[in-house]
Amino acid sequence: MNSTRHFASDNNAPVHPAIFDALAAANVGHVRAYGDDPVTHAMEAGFREHFGPLARAHCVFGGTGANVLGLQALARPHEAVMCAEGAHIDVDECGAPEHYTGCKLISIATNDGKITPELVASHIHGVGDQHHVQPRVVSITQSSEVGSVYEPREIRSLAEFAHARSMYLHMDGARIANAAAALDVPLRAITTDVGVDVLSFGGTKNGLMGAEAVVFFNPAIGNEFKFLRKQGMQLASKMRFVAAQLARVLEGDLWKANASRANAMARRLGDGVSTIDGVKLAYPVCANGVFAILPKEWIAPLQERSFFYVWDEQRSVVRWMCSFDTTSDDVDGLIAACKSMSQRK
Repeated sequence: MNSTRHFASDNNAPVHPAIFDALAAANVGHVRAYGDDPVTHAMEAGFREHFGPLARAHCVFGGTGANVLGLQALARPHEAVMCAEGAHIDVDECGAPEHYTGCKLISIATNDGKITPELVASHIHGVGDQHHVQPRVVSITQSSEVGSVYEPREIRSLAEFAHARSMYLHMDGARIANAAAALDVPLRAITTDVGVDVLSFGGTKNGLMGAEAVVFFNPAIGNEFKFLRKQGMQLASKMRFVAAQLARVLEGDLWKANASRANAMARRLGDGVSTIDGVKLAYPVCANGVFAILPKEWIAPLQERSFFYVWDEQRSVVRWMCSFDTTSDDVDGLIAACKSMSQRK
């Protein structure tokens, strides 16, 4: 097993040791399956503690499943979901949202990965016209695919816009922990308190082993979710082992400690490479991702040293993701490698 840490994705990081401890603690005796167990009940209580008494959390084991089922609970097949161009639901889920919900995704071009009420409004057409899909959901990603972070006021503005038009606000929170840590706010400050209707809560990118949740803040919306989850093949029989991970990451703010470490390493990396001749940051470093424009000839040698992905081949933008286990030595090594490439010119 190669133990080298790299910058390809926070999905590639190992499982946090505290999560393994939680799994071991849950691995005792027999309990009822499919979520009717003390561990799952404790997980549900943990979500209410962080997100408010009306929050209803449902375990799933995949981020795509969380997004698809969350959207399916909100929209019917003749309706549309508005999202940013490049959103994970639009380009990285193999068409699953449209295939399983029947909805049309309408992508909106942005400069920084974030959509605004004005941008959404410009794409709403044919309301009430039977020949057009009807707008029903605004979906945002927190933090966004290019690492930008929605501030609470921006989310509230989108929620108010959506609700005034009988639409819903969905949040793909695959990296919600990184966003909340970057803003130094509680999780509810960018969800419950600002009008989000449904959240896909991400755990896998923050030290968990295949554990996500769909969280409803208006219980009436999620009344039938248990049937959608079963039909959508996201109902775990031994759910206590998914729930134990989610309960533990919320306990003692492990979610924030993990995310803060990843964010800090990204800032260190961004600060370090931004002063190197030949490197330019494509976007500000807000969370745990660094997007940099490099000379094309640098990319392959740097990937051999520490693998990462090319984000935009035309613009020569690469993405370096930091994780909860990224170290300052990892970061400083990549910075030094970039400096070495610069000095070869």
